[in-house]
Amino acid sequence: MSAIRAWYRFERAFEAAGRHLRETTGLTGEQVAMCRIVAERDEWSLGDLRARLSMHPATLGQALARLADRGLITVDNDPTDRRRRRVAVTEAGATALEAAPLIGPVRLRQAVASAEELRAVRSGFDLAVELFGLQPWADDVTKEKGSDDE
Repeated sequence: MSAIRAWYRFERAFEAAGRHLRETTGLTGEQVAMCRIVAERDEWSLGDLRARLSMHPATLGQALARLADRGLITVDNDPTDRRRRRVAVTEAGATALEAAPLIGPVRLRQAVASAEELRAVRSGFDLAVELFGLQPWADDVTKEKGSDDE
């Protein structure tokens, strides 16, 4: 029962945090996380961002388009190579990030945690997907990559 209670607590907290983000910033947790990652550099090439996030190109494109439509990021052609697209956070995006608490999985990019703790979190989530019977709905990016990279 303690594992079920712990999961329920986690799930409630995650849902409440998502509601808080939507109410205070008008953004979803995924949108805030995407903006935070984009803001880690002055600009990203679309290819570098896609590789870093291990997202399907269409999924990433849709997520970026929603953020661009809201004026939080820019996606434009690289003037030195028209085949490349550049992604950067706007001033409005930076302002939205200042208003958003640093919560959720993206927090791991800045949290002070040992490599051992981060591996334990990853293993716990991977195990939860398996034990909860969620494999048919899981994106197996972690198993494909098989690393603890950023």
